[in-house]
Amino acid sequence: MKPEEDAFGQILLRGVDGNPAVEIVERDDGWIDVGGLGTRGYLAPRRRWPSVERRAMRYVRGRVLDVGCGGGRVCLEAQERGLEVMGVDVLPGAVEACRRRGVRDVRLLGIDEVDESLGRFDTIVMFGNNFGLFGSPAKARRLLRRFHRLTGEDGRIVATSVHVYRTEEQAHLRYHELNRSRGRAAGQLRARVRFREFATPWFDYLIVSQEELREIVDGTGWRVRRFIDDAGPLYCAILEHQ
Repeated sequence: MKPEEDAFGQILLRGVDGNPAVEIVERDDGWIDVGGLGTRGYLAPRRRWPSVERRAMRYVRGRVLDVGCGGGRVCLEAQERGLEVMGVDVLPGAVEACRRRGVRDVRLLGIDEVDESLGRFDTIVMFGNNFGLFGSPAKARRLLRRFHRLTGEDGRIVATSVHVYRTEEQAHLRYHELNRSRGRAAGQLRARVRFREFATPWFDYLIVSQEELREIVDGTGWRVRRFIDDAGPLYCAILEHQ
């Protein structure tokens, strides 16, 4: 990644240095919005996490892989619990932020690069709506099968997504229809993140309903054990080996 493309990493580094910042999200239909969490959320201790993630931590056990670790909040929580945890992120700034904050094992890797060379894991965590890192239903199925090989018989994935259809915003509803007309999943975003002079490359991000998540998981070796939900937009899926 070129230095000028690491917009989100730069936001995290500013937060580590005590300078709060938020990201600007630009969608390929022209929609522009301010990110919802900002550095206070991405670097937050567990007591300030969304309730579904706080509750889901009880399913995190054994050797842990944090996919899209960002500022390292999950890694630090797992370390405090005495768990062995590895964080991976595609952003150099995120990796540096994790190291500055005390994450002991963090690697510069994208989700496509996660493979058997990293060893075996008991839990794979994808918090912060990081089920979206799969990008598309087809890629999700392919990587879920790979993640199945990375985990033992009692392996788990603990992942969050957003209730994509709980919106009355007409721009979002029109985007769902645009996606369907292009043969894409309704919640499959094409977006980039901007911060000051930095801008990431365009990337795909997958937001799914609970029903769609079940359909994606079917046939990958995983099953949905349960969903953790509340009145908010975020929910957590607990996946286990079939």
